[in-house]
Amino acid sequence: MVSPSPFRAVAEGVRVAVRVTPKAAADRVRGIVLDEAGAAALQVAVTAAPEDGRANKAVTALLAKRWRVPRSSVEVVQGATDRRKLLLVRTGDPTALAARLDAWAAEQGFNSEDAGG
Repeated sequence: MVSPSPFRAVAEGVRVAVRVTPKAAADRVRGIVLDEAGAAALQVAVTAAPEDGRANKAVTALLAKRWRVPRSSVEVVQGATDRRKLLLVRTGDPTALAARLDAWAAEQGFNSEDAGG
């Protein structure tokens, strides 16, 4: 069985489902979690508070750095004031980037089958 992925290629880039924990002890990507419906989301913790968009900026900066993509290509497109967010990573080759991000998650040892909600 194929594990669910938080990464989905779309026409303008790759959409990434994210679950954010603000005011954490450290900025880090913690893994992949599944929601009640079985949808996968990348779990990200940031030290920034969820005020004035600071946590969103910290999330996009952290992920851009980890994924080695321009910071300007990563944006929050849904859930700006919610813990659950949808990001868009703009790229000219969405399929290749989605595959690269899935490979990155596997290299990190993130496995949604082991994740709790």
